[in-house]
Amino acid sequence: MTKEKSRGWIWIVAGLVVLGGGGYYLRMRLAGPQVPKYETTVVDRGPITAKVTATGTLSALVTVQVGTQVSGRIDKIMVDFNSTVKKGQVIAKIDPLLFQASLEQAKANYSAGEGNVIKLQAKADDAKLQYDRAKALFEHKAIAQQDLDTARANSRAADGDLVAAQGNLEQAKASLHQAQVNLAYTTIISPTTGTVISRSVDVGQTVAASLSAPTLFLIAEDLTKMQVDTSVSEADIGKLKAGMAAQFSVDAYPTKVFRGTIRQLRNAPQTVQNVVTYDAVIDVSNPNLELRPGMTANVTFVYDQRDSALRVANAALRFQPPPELAAGAGRRDRGGNSPDGGARAEGEGHGHRGGGGGDRSADMSGGIRPGGRVRRSGPVSDQRTLWTLRDGAISPVGVRIGITDGIFTEIEARTLHEGDQIVTDVEGVGDDKKQPPGGNAMRRMF
Repeated sequence: MTKEKSRGWIWIVAGLVVLGGGGYYLRMRLAGPQVPKYETTVVDRGPITAKVTATGTLSALVTVQVGTQVSGRIDKIMVDFNSTVKKGQVIAKIDPLLFQASLEQAKANYSAGEGNVIKLQAKADDAKLQYDRAKALFEHKAIAQQDLDTARANSRAADGDLVAAQGNLEQAKASLHQAQVNLAYTTIISPTTGTVISRSVDVGQTVAASLSAPTLFLIAEDLTKMQVDTSVSEADIGKLKAGMAAQFSVDAYPTKVFRGTIRQLRNAPQTVQNVVTYDAVIDVSNPNLELRPGMTANVTFVYDQRDSALRVANAALRFQPPPELAAGAGRRDRGGNSPDGGARAEGEGHGHRGGGGGDRSADMSGGIRPGGRVRRSGPVSDQRTLWTLRDGAISPVGVRIGITDGIFTEIEARTLHEGDQIVTDVEGVGDDKKQPPGGNAMRRMF
């Protein structure tokens, strides 16, 4: 291709780029400023229920771990899973042969100790008679002082041997008692009346109790009365109190709602992955035995509710208008042309981000009244700004918020009523300031 043809193609491409950019510029000029398109929601009245949700685990009110005090081989098991047992009932036996042998040996040692005591008692009595005789003879000058001292020493030594033998007899007696107790421990009995919910051993298995007593059975006293141990986050624990009603569901019965009452809010914190939670214990009645230990409960606590509250969608509380719209609303307020005559007094210039920001100049009555007025909690953190849409223009309105259910929030404001339009989003503002496609390429080319 010749240089003249290449140069011609370059000029053609450049001309097309210039024509396209000029056409886009003229179209934007003729279109004029873009009109904002608002997305709105309506202020209405309806119920709001403030909840705290958490998960927990079901368990019996009293669960007893049955173990063994001695080591040995499991000889018999009399109960199984779900068996009903009574207090004092034999539920398992450990092979007693070794313990019976130990008991017989202890009995033999005790008998030997008794015989040794009797023998030494006789020696002690004889030594005392010898001493008494030597003392009488010494008074009549019949024996020497040395013979008297020898008789006295032999008597005292015999008494000492008798005391030692009696001590050995007591040790043999204690060993005999220990052997009897160990033999009795080979029979495992139920310490309570209830239901066996876990069995950890089988016949023939050897259990070792050298370091700690192994758990053989887990017995729940009464499965008609259960509890739910619920993990409540530290941000929500202040909303709960003892005696508050709770409801929950389990995966086994997804459409059924179970009800209970908070019995205790435990102060012991539990930290899992840097999240601090507290245990809220809920008492639950289980007359039909539908609930089982270990089930996961999805718990809901209702700590406040309104039957007919003036409410707005939470998206309206998170809305923040673009700067040019907010500035225009401020100029209208200063000129007195705001569609909402009370907006300036209640929220001029007080925007918010993400539902934050407060309005310290809002003039609203606080306190919850029978009609459902918002309770005034004191801090300004319950102040928010909403943006109303009236006659195609937006205006800020300061409101005081109440409870929320995550979708709607209770509000109070003198100038807001049912049916008012509240802005949740805006489109078409600031688009004319955006760089048109190809603008940078045009500047680089020319």
